[in-house]
Amino acid sequence: MNKKIIGSLLVIASAFLIYGCTGGVKSYPNTAFKGVVEDGSKETFLKVADATVWLIPANDIAAMGKTPIEVRKDSPNDEPLEDSLAANRGRYLNAKTNDKGEFSFADVPGGKYFVYVEPATSKYLPGGDKSRKALGTDELGAAPMLIKISGNVPPDAKYIGSTACIECHEDQKHITKTLHRLGMTVIGKPSKLQDHSRFPEFNKGLDKLMAGTKFWFHGFDKGRGFDKYQIATKAPADAASASFTATFYKDTDGKLKLRTENLRDSADKPRTYTVDMTYGGGLYKQRYLVRVGANLFPFVQFNQNGDDSFADRTRKPWRDYHADWFYNEEKKQLTDPPQAKSFDKECASCHYAGYTLTKNAKGDYIAGAVNDRNGEMDIDGDGKPNELNLGCETCHGPGSVHDKAKEIDMPATIVSPNKLSAERADVLCGQCHSRPQGFLNNDQPVNKDNKMMLPGTSRNRFLTEYTTRADGKDADFWADGQHSKSHHQPYSDLIKAKKYRNGTQLVACSDCHDPHGNGKSLHQLKHDPKTPEVCTACHKNRDSMKDHLADKARCTVDPAKITCIDCHNAKTAQTGAGFGKGLLNKDGKNYWVNDISSHVYDVPRKDNKGVKGVEPGKAMPIPYTNSCGAACHDTKNL
Repeated sequence: MNKKIIGSLLVIASAFLIYGCTGGVKSYPNTAFKGVVEDGSKETFLKVADATVWLIPANDIAAMGKTPIEVRKDSPNDEPLEDSLAANRGRYLNAKTNDKGEFSFADVPGGKYFVYVEPATSKYLPGGDKSRKALGTDELGAAPMLIKISGNVPPDAKYIGSTACIECHEDQKHITKTLHRLGMTVIGKPSKLQDHSRFPEFNKGLDKLMAGTKFWFHGFDKGRGFDKYQIATKAPADAASASFTATFYKDTDGKLKLRTENLRDSADKPRTYTVDMTYGGGLYKQRYLVRVGANLFPFVQFNQNGDDSFADRTRKPWRDYHADWFYNEEKKQLTDPPQAKSFDKECASCHYAGYTLTKNAKGDYIAGAVNDRNGEMDIDGDGKPNELNLGCETCHGPGSVHDKAKEIDMPATIVSPNKLSAERADVLCGQCHSRPQGFLNNDQPVNKDNKMMLPGTSRNRFLTEYTTRADGKDADFWADGQHSKSHHQPYSDLIKAKKYRNGTQLVACSDCHDPHGNGKSLHQLKHDPKTPEVCTACHKNRDSMKDHLADKARCTVDPAKITCIDCHNAKTAQTGAGFGKGLLNKDGKNYWVNDISSHVYDVPRKDNKGVKGVEPGKAMPIPYTNSCGAACHDTKNL
């Protein structure tokens, strides 16, 4: 869908900026520029005819990056390349490819440009592998450019499951070690598509439940979110505050069971459920999916870094997760959770490969997933296991046509995210790593047909067709409106970052993270986050931590004790218990260190409205309040 042209915001550059004037920083020569557009690999490819190659001035993107981003559909400045092109199609230099995929520009004015390919048909997707980095005319004219563009998934393509993909792409088998593949695990029966070896404490919480654990739910507070109860492994001192207990135990059939008992009405018969799967566990937390009829419901959260000595209920080892669905406080009775709150309807779209959602004869929502002989569980009762975690087709699109195509035609029938523009690659991850609301009126980004977007979709089409709210609520962000407070929102941060809109290099998630899990980092980072290389691999001019600290922060702490992420990736959001206590305030109360890194990549200052004058336990975590600041910082000034 084309965006509306909204006033002067869309006409970002003046005439001299359009041709890449550099303001005297560097003089670039005029040049002739030519190249070829094709798909595929070195061995198997087709030339792409009738595509338009655009030269988008880097200065225009840099100028856009200085405007406040508008997070909404039809925004004029949230897709750097596509928005600039939409505003300036009649003014940007462009050239068409011939039947051999060749293009040429006779005279390109000196400057820096992003090279962007717009295919003639939907057979291919826009962008190209040269679209993410601005190139000077000295580079453009040095040699003919080879541009690779991504294929698109044909409309009739169907999901076939990751097993079929790995049979041909065996070199990517390590995807089975990624957290994307391990999120949903059948208790005691990991699938053949799951390798937990990188996470020795994955089931630290589950092991406690299998050994037998009883919880008391007490201190009900209807004003809280998903943790309306305090949860304890022994009876609270105030027995009258406890509503019910939940006992986990390993039954004689070897399955994990859950029994709820009403502490306020002994005549209310206890209820017993089977716990089918764990939900998470690789990092920070794990929840447990309880079977109630045809649906699953998450219940109880284990925080791997939790500590019972912490007064904050969110940072203890065990945390309530919607126990209010299992007990009716008004009636003082046990109850089954409401079907409208099932995992199928509320959560599964961002977890299941080839997600579907249908209503059965009773009107209940039942989630489906692609059949895969090595899948986790048969959830639709057809006798075939389903792939209940993200797989190859989540990022590359349904693969049935690709699987049956001739080798020469294969690249055009599947999405290659590394050949997309950064903004299209980012929204592929961002659809779930943000907090929009879809057409089910919950946090699942599904369209009116309960479908997830396909890889290669533009951000604007995603926001228009798959969301009714573009991102999280105000409460999901700190008071500054910039940094995420709620978890699974790194994309919400990234689109506000200079890395997303700038005149040098447009960053995609895969620049830092390896979706296939080749690296050894638990976060699928390409480099160890405890080393400078996680940033200096790109920021080579920042390889001297000592010089950088002296220049930017006048900091004299031993550079060996600090990494880039200590300052530039403040852990503003919390998903588990966080990493414990930060520095002390003058009133003796401590700040907290959370566990989810901000992707705004700035360094939040001590005068930030989420910190200055805010009670320590409620303040946004920043480098100033965390333990790394102890050598220099005095929180008494806050």
